Amino acid sequence: MREGCCVGDWNELGLVCTVRAANAGSQRAPRGAVPSLDFPGDTGLSLSAEAMKINQNTVLQGQRVTLVPYTSAHVPRYHEWMQSEELQRLTASEPLSLEQEYEMQRSWRDDADKCTFIVLDRERWSGQARAEEDCMVGDVNLFLTDAQDPTLGEIEIMIAEPSYRGRGFGKEATLMMMSYGVKNLGINKFEAKIGQENEASICMFKKLHFKEIAVNSVFQEVTLRLDVSDQERRWLLEQTNHVEEKSYVELKLPAGVLET
Repeated sequence: MREGCCVGDWNELGLVCTVRAANAGSQRAPRGAVPSLDFPGDTGLSLSAEAMKINQNTVLQGQRVTLVPYTSAHVPRYHEWMQSEELQRLTASEPLSLEQEYEMQRSWRDDADKCTFIVLDRERWSGQARAEEDCMVGDVNLFLTDAQDPTLGEIEIMIAEPSYRGRGFGKEATLMMMSYGVKNLGINKFEAKIGQENEASICMFKKLHFKEIAVNSVFQEVTLRLDVSDQERRWLLEQTNHVEEKSYVELKLPAGVLET
């Protein structure tokens, strides 16, 4: 959930991309809301201070992963992850206190330029027999980085649990988030910013049809971009036609998981 972080599952060592948000001054400081942007997508949404709460009652179920909204119940586990020096390095983050993590979660819930899901192991969470925090493997995020173009989203993926890297969880979660962004948020352009040395991650995004458009020698990162043409849209929806969208409330999650 750190702005500009991306740790996935696509290289031979098990970690993929470390990216930097284009306009983030501090990697940990949340950006302010983007006011009154219009989404011209399928839903006819208007982006307001409430718009990114669109997913607060949404569960997306794929083959390997289930995506759920980021709630306060997930914060302790997320905080535990971010005590890892490895993840701090890969996400260019400083450790936060638990209270600061709760504040960050509220920012992610309320800010109009962010959309996020927690990535769960679907099989482990099947039937909600286990609490979500016991099934968490990472998170996937979309940022609106251009106030002049609300159809552009910067995508990030973090698979924080080492045992889940290299198993396709990150790829599926990324495709699911892209599909959600296209169908529900009016996104038709995606960008990812990846460290130049991370050849495996760059290769993977290219396999997802992203194209390299810029190299930043200061940050030593590559920007890749996907413009969602009609053909790309059909391909993306085909890749995610197995995904089921459900109501978070109606799934009757264990006590303490839902926000009040």
